[in-house]
Amino acid sequence: MDDGIYVGKADRDAALDRGWLLGHFKDPSDLRHSDAVEIKWGVHPRGERRARWTTGEKRTALLVLISGRFRLDFPHRSVTLSERGDYVVWGRGVDHSWYAEEDSVVLTVRWPSIPGYRVDA
Repeated sequence: MDDGIYVGKADRDAALDRGWLLGHFKDPSDLRHSDAVEIKWGVHPRGERRARWTTGEKRTALLVLISGRFRLDFPHRSVTLSERGDYVVWGRGVDHSWYAEEDSVVLTVRWPSIPGYRVDA
């Protein structure tokens, strides 16, 4: 019976959808479907990097370090998150890429949830 509550495990659920727990890409019948926000549980081994830069960004994003050491690269600077709870926010129009300096777990929140930003490996 659907009671409007979803209980999950981030590691397990994220592995099913490229890390994404919530967003427009979930089936509309799924409680985790949202056009307003996207949430990702990113588990990245040391040395993993984004395949290519994200350009023409139309969303605002927040990335919070859960564990590890994780670098965000922007056109004019880099930000390294090294302590649990370190975070960075960037706005619309800010190109970016990333690199896992150590095995890392990060939580990303982006808004709004807009189709069309998938980068294939």
